[in-house]
Formats: sequence, structure tokens, C-alpha cells
Amino acid sequence: MATTPVTPAPEAPAAISPIGRLFGVLFSPGKTFDDIVRKPNWLFPAATLVILSMIATVVFVQRVDWREVVSQQIEKSPQAAQLSAEQKEQRVEMGAKVAPVFGYVAGAVFPVCILLLTALIMWGAYSLLAGVSPGFKTSFSITAHSFMTAIISTPIFLLIILLKPRDAIDIENPVATNVAAFLPGEIPKWLFTLAKQIDIFTIWILILIGIGFAAVNRKKLSTGKAVGIAFSVWILYVVIRTGIAFVFS
Repeated sequence: MATTPVTPAPEAPAAISPIGRLFGVLFSPGKTFDDIVRKPNWLFPAATLVILSMIATVVFVQRVDWREVVSQQIEKSPQAAQLSAEQKEQRVEMGAKVAPVFGYVAGAVFPVCILLLTALIMWGAYSLLAGVSPGFKTSFSITAHSFMTAIISTPIFLLIILLKPRDAIDIENPVATNVAAFLPGEIPKWLFTLAKQIDIFTIWILILIGIGFAAVNRKKLSTGKAVGIAFSVWILYVVIRTGIAFVFS
């Protein structure tokens, strides 16, 4: 009797290590996000982002002359003319003590909050606009790995902060990777806010998010459409943030 040849089942692709994923999303995002979607894991990239943020925060806080920064902010405020020299000095002293503490707390908490909020928004956006709902764990994993551009941006940040004189560090825009860095100093606040959002690393993150969510269901969601959804969400955010800056400027 003739026998039917047995076709061996295709072998599952080799899993990429957690460290390999961190670098893989930057240099081979398609293959890496396929692996991330198969087995989502957000803890390692999220912890990496917090560590990088804390390193950058410690260096930044130590390098900035907070007395000078607080003094300049007080002089720019509408209440400056109503304050005596002694009152200004008291506020400078208080601000110089509080600002570093706030910086350290923000360095630890802010990255996690940004990841959670971005993951929730993108999860909702792709569910509504593309009919692709990977679940929160996968969405968070895609988002956390997309933010691994920090592996490149953090060393650049540290290099600039360490090389610049202390009095030349711009706390509002320390790294010139966005359009705002190339505009004149005296521009409307809303325009500065708008220009600051157009950042090379932000654009990179959005592209990675699109590639990541496309990996969830490539038959239903093309990479181009997925990237377009990510940018649409970002544009809406930029419009809202710029509008708020315009109203309060």
C-alpha cells in the first residue's frame, strides 16, 4: 500500500533574547516586533527606560545651576515687580532646593507614566481605526520597545549636557533634535511648543509603534496604514498641546 509522506511541521522561529529585542527594534524592527507580538514582554524595556532616564536625570540635575534657573523664572513672571529683593531671594532658595528633588522623582515616574498613557491611547486607536486589538499586554510591550530609541538619545543627551557650560544649558530644550532648537530665542510660546514636538526621536518612535502594531495582524493592517495611524494620533496631540499653549500664552 502506498504511504502518504509526512510533512514535518515548520519550526518556530528562534526567540530573540530580551537584550536582542532592545537593539533589534532599532535596526531590524520587522523581525523583532514579530517576535515581540508572539511573546510580549514589557518589563525589561520599561526597566531599561527608567534606568536610562535616572542616569540622565542625575547628570542633568547635577550640571544645572538651579539658583540661576529659578532666578530667571522669577524675573520673567508677572509678579516679579511686586516682590522685594528679600522675597525674591527666599523664593530662589526654596526653588533651588525643590527643583532637584522634583527632577529625581520625575526621572523615575515620568517614563512609566508616558509608556502607560501611550500604550493605552495606541491600543484604543488601533482597535477603533484598524479593527486590530492585540490586548493591553502586547500594546504595552510594543510601546515600551518602541521607546528604546532612548538607547541612542540618552548618550547624545549626556554628551551635550557634560560638554556645555553650566550656564549655557537650556532646561526647556537641552538637546537640539527638534525644530525649536533652530528658531530665534524670542518667539511666541505656542510656536515654541509646536516646533519642539517635531523631534527626530519622536518621529522614530512613531514609526516603530506603527511597525509594531502592524506585526499584530499583517493581513488586516499594512505597515503604511499602521504608521499613518500612529502619526494621526500624534498630530492630534500636537494640536491640543499647541492650542493649550496658545490660550495660556
